[in-house]
Amino acid sequence: MRALANDARLLLDVTRLIWRRWDGRRPTGVDRVCLAYLEHFADQAQAVVQHPRFRRIFDRRSSSELFQLLREPPESFRRALVGRALRRLGGRSCGSDGRLYLNIGHTGLDSEGFRAWLRKSGVRPIYFVHDLIPITHPQFCRAGEAEIHRERMRTVLETGCGVIGNSRTTLDALKQFADEEALPVPPAVAAWLGCTALSASAHDLPAAERPTFLALGTIEGRKNHLLLLEIWSRLVARLGADAPRLLIIGQRGWQAEGVFEILDRDETLHGHVFELGNCSDQELARHLLTSRAALFPSNAEGFGLPLVEALSIGVPVIASDLPAFHEIGQGVPLLISPADAGAWEAAILDYARPESAARAAQLERVQSFRRFDWAMHFRIVEQWLTSLGSGAAAPSSIRPGL
Repeated sequence: MRALANDARLLLDVTRLIWRRWDGRRPTGVDRVCLAYLEHFADQAQAVVQHPRFRRIFDRRSSSELFQLLREPPESFRRALVGRALRRLGGRSCGSDGRLYLNIGHTGLDSEGFRAWLRKSGVRPIYFVHDLIPITHPQFCRAGEAEIHRERMRTVLETGCGVIGNSRTTLDALKQFADEEALPVPPAVAAWLGCTALSASAHDLPAAERPTFLALGTIEGRKNHLLLLEIWSRLVARLGADAPRLLIIGQRGWQAEGVFEILDRDETLHGHVFELGNCSDQELARHLLTSRAALFPSNAEGFGLPLVEALSIGVPVIASDLPAFHEIGQGVPLLISPADAGAWEAAILDYARPESAARAAQLERVQSFRRFDWAMHFRIVEQWLTSLGSGAAAPSSIRPGL
């Protein structure tokens, strides 16, 4: 299929963003990456939309309308979507002419008919891989997710013309999976996620009444909030009103029923542990800046954008000793095994003290932390995409920020 002369040079799959907006869900980390790619490539791309019964490449006019709806969704998103952007859906799908097709959200990679559409349309797929956690740590995911993700990653390896990884850690995990499956890895590039700077200033912020710690991110099993709640139960039993406070910021996810049970029913933590499902960037910055440290006791991560956000505004971090946190933390955070509850409790008590030497030392280190923004991310990605488009040999990886 040949593309028309006025077709855009790239194809961008926006299926995930459509159904997330349709359901009225708040953006997750993956959604934020999809939105960043939409913002960056909207003017030079056409939309791809997947559905169980079809897949379409929208023309430029319909793509522009759809992109605008997704970037600035109206109050009645469903009505606007059906009435405007999708009204030409019954028309013929545009051709591809071998153009690069960007799939940023793992969308449809395990669905029936996806590979047949790739062959028929002639697109050259570029996949963004966020993590392999359902494969490497299935105990923290929904039942059946491991095999679904295996099929997604097989599709990436068997059909991809290129892979973008959010970290060297993620690409290493993909390489290990490829070796286990006896499959080659397509040309790949590592580009850290961009961190949008929080509007933050420590000036004129009142000090917290008690030492306060922050846990930031979706409440799900692999984030290991249970470790923190168990620590806080011991601190409250021992210190009573003098125990530090814990503020948990994030929407509720999955595989964390024990955490939800404690948050909803454990009255002994009342006045000590607080849950905030959502807040503005300004509120988040205020909470971070008045905390003694941000806590990330995850059992597994492919990247860790909230950790970067905390370090970017100079907030100390105590995090799990994971490859991804070693990579993106740049030697700043205090890293502790997620299995060592005693070490976590000791570190929290130490950082709660005004005279903590360890916290003071991290405040010195954090001054050298280099925030990786979206402009830097897309400079790496666009240079790499250009090498693919020209047929030049693509690098197997790029270690960003070094």
